[in-house]
Amino acid sequence: MLKNKFRSIFILLALTVISCAKRGSITGGLKDTIAPVLRASFPKNLSVNFKGKEINLTFDEYVKLKNVNKQLIVSPPMKYIPEVFPLTPSKIIHIKIKDTLQENTTYSFNFGQSIEDNNEGNPYNQFKYIFSTGSYIDSLKVGGAIKDALNKKEDSFVSVMLYEVNNKFNDSVVYKSVPRYITNTLDSLKTFKIENVKAGKYLLVAMKDINSNNKFNPKEDKIGFRKQLVSIPNDSLFELKLFKEVLTFKTVKPVQTTGNKLILGYEGNPKNLKIALKKGNEIIPTIVTKFPFKDSVQVWFKPIKADSLNLAVANGNYKKSYTFKKTEQKKDTLSFTPKTSLGLSKLDQFTIRSSRPLVKFDESKMKVTDKDSVNVKFTTSYDAYTQELKFDIPKDPLQRYKFQLLPGALTDYIDQKNDTLSYKVTTKSATDYGNLRVNLTNVKQFPVIVELTNDKGDVLASEFSEKNTSLDFMFLEPAKYTLRVIYDANRNKEWDSGNFLERLQPEEVIYFPKEIDVRGNWDVDQTFDLNQ
Repeated sequence: MLKNKFRSIFILLALTVISCAKRGSITGGLKDTIAPVLRASFPKNLSVNFKGKEINLTFDEYVKLKNVNKQLIVSPPMKYIPEVFPLTPSKIIHIKIKDTLQENTTYSFNFGQSIEDNNEGNPYNQFKYIFSTGSYIDSLKVGGAIKDALNKKEDSFVSVMLYEVNNKFNDSVVYKSVPRYITNTLDSLKTFKIENVKAGKYLLVAMKDINSNNKFNPKEDKIGFRKQLVSIPNDSLFELKLFKEVLTFKTVKPVQTTGNKLILGYEGNPKNLKIALKKGNEIIPTIVTKFPFKDSVQVWFKPIKADSLNLAVANGNYKKSYTFKKTEQKKDTLSFTPKTSLGLSKLDQFTIRSSRPLVKFDESKMKVTDKDSVNVKFTTSYDAYTQELKFDIPKDPLQRYKFQLLPGALTDYIDQKNDTLSYKVTTKSATDYGNLRVNLTNVKQFPVIVELTNDKGDVLASEFSEKNTSLDFMFLEPAKYTLRVIYDANRNKEWDSGNFLERLQPEEVIYFPKEIDVRGNWDVDQTFDLNQ
């Protein structure tokens, strides 16, 4: 009886303990936020007279490698990339060197953020393993910042390189040779620091290296460079501006796409492009226009009987000739695409793009009326290269305009005329727009180009000034704008990029540090100090 009573008491106590245990759960303690610690390395970090081919790194916990192929920066670069393993969690990381090491050279393995602990992913930030094949470790350094020459946002994973000026150095070294020293900004830094450099004279270069081959490919890569050579040791901080070069002009073989049109692709600037189409010794009249959204031009010609044609291309010193078989294909049709929005800004014009080049315009067969059917005075202009016809009219707010083109108002290059065209466009209230006045201070030289862009870098409004420091942007769509000023050194009213071989830096661009919020029915007066 007593035994049963004790048994009942024991069961009751057990249930009480279980019940209490259910009130909460075990959390496992505080979250691990500590990065892995290197316990040992063989050979030791900062070793001299290094002769081996394998390095072992031992950590205090299990670690894993993350994006090591992208994060690991070896300086000087090796022809054969070292093998780093295992890719599975381990306390030991092995590095197998596959290249022949240079004599009396300090090597740096910067792992970036590629080494993480296995449980929480805490990175061993910017861990470096350094050794020298000589009797001492080079300890000099050079640093600075990276900017984009045109865009506000900098690129990530920018390589910064030092090319040693020795008996093998020449102007083409960035195209053919790997640098003596290298680092990388990885995915977050805007600054750079190249360490373990020996004393000497160097060319300092930054590169957005698309192929990751440590060589400059102008077709794909951006480049920035210090015009003057850098002598190390040097305590200065250097700013490198990345830019995309304008490629040397060249063309590819033309393709006949319709019975009366060729497409000619190109690289570089087609500004001074000249084209001659020939049938034997006979010159065939042509019209050259821009192919939308492509680095190509359209070469238009009237119907002609021929088995083959020759196309001669010239642009400055560039000359090229193509012979191709002419085929019978369908003709293009004449059609029109309107830009149906119309703002109140003086720069806004009603625009029609034609599918074929236009050569004749009869304004007597064109008419613009308002919502009261009152005729509105207008002038027209035609951009032959873009095939755009623009109407300039005095615009009023909350107005409806009707653009009418009767048959025969427009004639294309093969004498085809338009049918009746009619478009209706409505303007907004003036209160739907905002106005911005930009007041420039500390302008070091004129002329300047003042631009408003969106967050993608698209230019939404632009003003050119040869002396005025106050510029008005009227009737802007409500939005947040990025403001920038370009010092137009060659006065061509556009930003010009640089060129490495010519040691030409891009034109200077200065950004206002904050976005400018333009609201409807609001006037913004903004001072922009170009010395800030």
